[in-house]
Amino acid sequence: MSDINKEDDLEIEEVKDIDSTNDDNDEDDYEEICYLCRRPESKTGKMIELPNDIHICSECMQKTFDAMGKGGFGFDDIPGMSNIPNISMINLADLQNMVPKKQKLKKKKVSEEKSKAPALDIKNIPAPHKIKASLDEYVVGQEYAKKVISVAVYNHYKRVATNTMDEIEIEKSNMLMIGPTGSGKTYLVKTLARILDVPLAIADATSLTEAGYIGDDIESVVSKLLAAAGNDVEKAERGIIFIDEIDKIAKKKNTNQRDVSGESVQQGMLKLLEGAEIEVPVGANSKNAMVPLTTVNTKNILFICGGAFPDLEEIIKERLNKQSSMGFKADLKDKYDNDPTVLSKVTIEDIKNFGMIPEFIGRLPIIFTLESLTKEMLIKILKEPRNAILKQYQKLLELDEVQLNFADPALEAIAEKALEKKTGARALRAIIEEFMLDIMYEIPKDENIGRVTITREYIEKTGGPLIDMRGVLKIEG
Repeated sequence: MSDINKEDDLEIEEVKDIDSTNDDNDEDDYEEICYLCRRPESKTGKMIELPNDIHICSECMQKTFDAMGKGGFGFDDIPGMSNIPNISMINLADLQNMVPKKQKLKKKKVSEEKSKAPALDIKNIPAPHKIKASLDEYVVGQEYAKKVISVAVYNHYKRVATNTMDEIEIEKSNMLMIGPTGSGKTYLVKTLARILDVPLAIADATSLTEAGYIGDDIESVVSKLLAAAGNDVEKAERGIIFIDEIDKIAKKKNTNQRDVSGESVQQGMLKLLEGAEIEVPVGANSKNAMVPLTTVNTKNILFICGGAFPDLEEIIKERLNKQSSMGFKADLKDKYDNDPTVLSKVTIEDIKNFGMIPEFIGRLPIIFTLESLTKEMLIKILKEPRNAILKQYQKLLELDEVQLNFADPALEAIAEKALEKKTGARALRAIIEEFMLDIMYEIPKDENIGRVTITREYIEKTGGPLIDMRGVLKIEG
């Protein structure tokens, strides 16, 4: 029996050894962070290890000694320390609770094979027509916008894949997307990132402020991308950043107050859009003493800016009306008032008059517009995309073994109501939620209901839906 126990003990010891080696390997994948300046070991060099797992770089340690020396503290004074004013010894054990947990950065593993091979393979990048075909499955209409974004993204990732291997350096193709609310700007970018399988960060320009003021720093846009890439810097440097509501950082007109969230934010973003080394906090939106920093190069990050640009149509109309001549063949002043395509006539001069600075516009070379949604487009949005709203409700009722149908006149009534709200495709969801509430509440009560047909009368509140019972369905079949 004793021999058996000894063998068991040996097996347990071997398991412990394996576990310990695994832990050691995990620790080897990470590098220490300086407790004071928050820089990683790869930047500071070998660190000084103190009790309670505190690590301080030699530079910070030297600064600490210099500061203590200037304050009258010297090593020769240690025996008579009672005479030294304003100096108290720090107990490192008290810092145990202050040490942030898991404040370690993952080391970059650079193998010979990886360093030779490019990060992206040109052959794996889908061609523009394939990108557009994938977008067509989710986004209705906006043919011109889908074509522009497909070509721009394809060219951008060819640029990243080649990594300027020859003498000709390809410039970035950042984009500015202009379109009315609910036309599908954000949805287009989300679908694009899903197709390309690259990290995507969606930031809101309204929360950005000039450095030193309450709000998000401009670098927080890049830190969101780093978080989306799982704190992998190399992966983040090939990602896409979509800055929504970009029109909200336009230059404020006729104001005496400091413009901390307008022109100053545009100026702060200039280097970001062009390509620069940015110090980014890891795992947080703002820099502070307890967060490690890492450097991200924005040279290969694709920036897509989007905004509704309200009142831009009035600026375009004003410019077009000024061009009209006088006389019998002159254009009427109200010629463009009911023109649904007036936004597509936008020029850089119009965007400048809106309040965007020339340097900012210059770093967004590709400018395109999205169309306002028509009644026909709204009907298609309801039923054609892969995850259309109607398909979602049909699936929900299918789980209750009930078939849900929508009559064509009902779809037209929904689209007409959505156009009245003037909030684009967002209005569709609100309208459907309203009239589907009673149906989703009442149908689970009766297990004999087999089919529900939504009619125009039900949408307009002049009648009810058509309900067929299961027995009737069997007889019809």
